Amino acid sequence: MAGRWTVFAVFAVLGFVGGILANWAYKQLLPILIKMFPDLFTAEWFLSGLGGTLLTLLIVVIWASFSPDK
Repeated sequence: MAGRWTVFAVFAVLGFVGGILANWAYKQLLPILIKMFPDLFTAEWFLSGLGGTLLTLLIVVIWASFSPDK
């Protein structure tokens, strides 16, 4: 069980660092990217892809939480 908690802790730290980088990118890079690619960030396929990504990550986390130990 300790191995699973270690993996969760590593992913929590990676998620925290990723959140910091995402915040920086949102404030610094997003205005530039929107000016360069205005149609991309309003495209339905792009927004659907982001939604699918979040849903998949949620499903994997739930699955990993309830899967039995070996």
